[in-house]
Amino acid sequence: MTASPAAPAASPGPRARPFRIVLTGGPGGGKTTAADLYRREIGEAVVIVRESATLLFSGGFPREDTPFARRAIQQAIYHVQRNLEDVQTARFPDRILLCDRGTVDGAAYWPGPSDGFFAAVGSTHAAELARYDAVLFFESAAVGGIGFENGNPARVESIAEAARLDRVLRTLWEPHPRFFFVPHNPSFIKKTLFGLASIENIVAQLSTPR
Repeated sequence: MTASPAAPAASPGPRARPFRIVLTGGPGGGKTTAADLYRREIGEAVVIVRESATLLFSGGFPREDTPFARRAIQQAIYHVQRNLEDVQTARFPDRILLCDRGTVDGAAYWPGPSDGFFAAVGSTHAAELARYDAVLFFESAAVGGIGFENGNPARVESIAEAARLDRVLRTLWEPHPRFFFVPHNPSFIKKTLFGLASIENIVAQLSTPR
């Protein structure tokens, strides 16, 4: 479904762990920009969990394209992502976690069927989806045939590859019961504003007592 604007979000009440909202989508979707802007807007009620792949590659983790290397890389990214989320959960139990990508993403980059990825990390697709309270999917600009320059050296995909990854990622995340979609828009500003309103809508839904 497509999220619609809502009133500003209230702070969540006490619960077992912080709300986890994953921002995902193909390369060049604008999710990182939206997360940073929302963090500035709402202040300390939100903590961003940075993208683990970018952290690893920018720190010197080797990048190879053989099947063996790709499997090793995705397993490393998975474990870093999962532990980053858990550390931030422990550090900030009263804040909302905005996760720049989630543990399911690795299945889109896995050389082979996605079930092989989940088996390799000792989990299942359903279990990884259940780690998150909501999913906000930012459709890649590549879907509209538009190139993207975001200054991130870890992003090396062509337009065609970015569009393919976008389709695979959407298939993987769409089964989540709280899946929200931010469609491609030729105007990056309009898309970002819609994404911000969508985040507010999700937080408002999660924060409303049932």
